[in-house]
Amino acid sequence: MLQSTCQSDQHQFSRRRWLGTAAAGAAAVALPVFDPAVHAAALQRSAKQVLFIWLDGGISQLESWDPKPNTEFGGPFRAIPTSVPGIHVSELLPQTAQQMQHLAIVRSLCTQDNAHSSGVDRIQRGDPKDRGVVYPYFGSAVTKLLGPNASGLPPYVWIKPLSGGFMHKDAGFLGPQYGSLAFGDGKPPQNLLQHANVSDQSLQERMEIRAFADRQYARGRPAASTEANGFVYSMGLELMQRRQLFDESTFAPADVQRYGTHDLGRHMLLAKRMLEAGVQFVKVNSYGWDTHGDNFNGSWSLVRRFDQPFAALISDLAASGLLDQVLVIAMSEFGRTPRVNGHLGRDHWPEAWSLCMAGAGVRRGIAVGSTSDKGTWVTSQPYDIGHMFHTWFSALGINSRETAWDNQGQPLPIAHEDCHPVTELLS
Repeated sequence: MLQSTCQSDQHQFSRRRWLGTAAAGAAAVALPVFDPAVHAAALQRSAKQVLFIWLDGGISQLESWDPKPNTEFGGPFRAIPTSVPGIHVSELLPQTAQQMQHLAIVRSLCTQDNAHSSGVDRIQRGDPKDRGVVYPYFGSAVTKLLGPNASGLPPYVWIKPLSGGFMHKDAGFLGPQYGSLAFGDGKPPQNLLQHANVSDQSLQERMEIRAFADRQYARGRPAASTEANGFVYSMGLELMQRRQLFDESTFAPADVQRYGTHDLGRHMLLAKRMLEAGVQFVKVNSYGWDTHGDNFNGSWSLVRRFDQPFAALISDLAASGLLDQVLVIAMSEFGRTPRVNGHLGRDHWPEAWSLCMAGAGVRRGIAVGSTSDKGTWVTSQPYDIGHMFHTWFSALGINSRETAWDNQGQPLPIAHEDCHPVTELLS
């Protein structure tokens, strides 16, 4: 029977077994190790970027990308036509429907984890085979593989409600330098202003002394932590010089209204500015999507609030040409159950759900995959998150079959080797 509310086991961290077997190691050895120097020139020329919109808790596919109106589990909302004939979405996405010519919907996701805590990690790390190491989140992986760009800004930023800070755990075995810099409520880090009594020359001299001390400290110590320490200071200095990026008073009033004055609207507008400034990977979080109770009123509010800034951002990126180099992904850790529970809610459902993509390397104006008439099961080729990682890497110009991580001399695949890119999604 379906559970009406989250159970305790759904909110526990999954305990992965420590394998590290000879068979797993042998499978990895066949892959060539990633060499940044070999790939840097070509990847920098491509100037690829990513916008990753994370709808935490699980958006209902039935109230968004894969509606099933007038069915047992379909709910009260209609399906509406989009700008691409034959593709329909929920009526809660009227503005996004008019941008469908830029979008690609995947309706055949079938993943394996219905718990938030473990599901969030599984989806954002790509669920590679357990090799006894913590894999990086997608944002950390992308910034490592693409290498530094010319913006000088932090390569991986996270715009989210509530608190911010440096999130080193995202980086896994890549080392803390590849963690995310989170801007709580879209605000810059605290104490970013240069003190009035510190001149530019004095600041420069202080930074030179710090760099010298860092080099002295780094001798004979592991590189990962010492490099991360210097990286944080360098990024802090760059943000001091670019703090106008966060000044909401400089946004055009018309844009503020188009994106919405709610948190997600403000954060998506800031995300656009970050992309325009050259940040490689921008993650935007929205919370509150775990609609175990009152799913339909909840979706009425949440999905429409997402629809406004998402459509505006896709439209703006397309108009400026930036969509050609920015890969856009909007997704959750799973979908929602077709069956409605006793609280008029939908529970966790990893068996058949959807995501939306757009931009760099992605075919436009398509819907891939299908589910049953009631939305209960995938009726086409099911895709796990490993397939999506292969697809996203391919869209960014990274050969996920022939590229491997170097984890202290241990070659590891960058995406699950039992999966493959979804070629019909790639341009």
